[in-house]
Amino acid sequence: MDTAFPISLPLSLRLSGSALKIIAILSMIADHCAYFLLGQGDALYEPLRCFGRIAFPVFAFLVAEGFAHSRNRMRYFLMLLVFGIISELPWYLLNGFDGTHNVMFTLALGVVALAIFDRLCEHEPLSFISVSLIAVAAWWFGSDYDWRGVAIIVLFYILRFNTINPWLERRHICFPSQALLQIIFTFPLMAHYGVAGAVLASAVIFLYDGSRGFIRGKTAKYAFYAVYPAHLLLIYICI
Repeated sequence: MDTAFPISLPLSLRLSGSALKIIAILSMIADHCAYFLLGQGDALYEPLRCFGRIAFPVFAFLVAEGFAHSRNRMRYFLMLLVFGIISELPWYLLNGFDGTHNVMFTLALGVVALAIFDRLCEHEPLSFISVSLIAVAAWWFGSDYDWRGVAIIVLFYILRFNTINPWLERRHICFPSQALLQIIFTFPLMAHYGVAGAVLASAVIFLYDGSRGFIRGKTAKYAFYAVYPAHLLLIYICI
C-alpha cells in the first residue's frame, strides 16, 4: 500500500539529522533551565518551556531513524543504557529520590521495543503485546515520558516508510511526505505535554530531509549524548 504523494520544499528549508540534533539539544537545555532555574512567574518561563517541548519528540524521531540505520543495534542500545546510568547522578541531584529516572532509559527501552518489533513484526498480535509490555515497563520503572515515550518512538519507526504495514518490503522512502503519517499518528501523544510544543516539534520533523548532516564519527556521536548528563550537572551547580 503506497501512500506517497509529492511534496516539494526549498532546499533552504530542509533540515538534516544533525540540524535536528542541534535543535533538540537547544530545546532541551532551554526547557531544563526554565524548569530548574526560573520561577513560573518569570516572563521567560512559559516561552522557554514551550520551546522545550520540541526536544523529546525530536529525540524520539532520531532514535527511530538511528535504529533503522544502525549497523550494530546492540551497541546502540548499550550506548543509550550507559549514558542513562551516567545521567542518573545529576538526575537525582536535581530531582531527588522521587522514583523517576532520566529519559535515556526511555530511549533505551524504545530501542528494545523496536528490536522486538522487528523480530516479531510478522506475528502482529504477539508483536503488539510485546511492545506494549515494554511501554508498561517504562511506566513502571518511572522513566521520563514513560509509556508515551516508548509509544512515540515505535510509531515513528513503523511509519517512517510509506506504509503502516512495516513488515512489507522496506524501500522507496519519500521525504517529507512520509512525515505526515508520522506526525498525524504521534501528535496526540506529543500534545499530552503541550499542544504548542507538539506543533513546533511536528514542524521540525516535517522539515527533515533524511540526510545525516555534519555530525559524523564516534567522537561527535558520543559528545551529542554526553550533553544530557553534562547540562544537568551544570544546572545543579548553578542552583
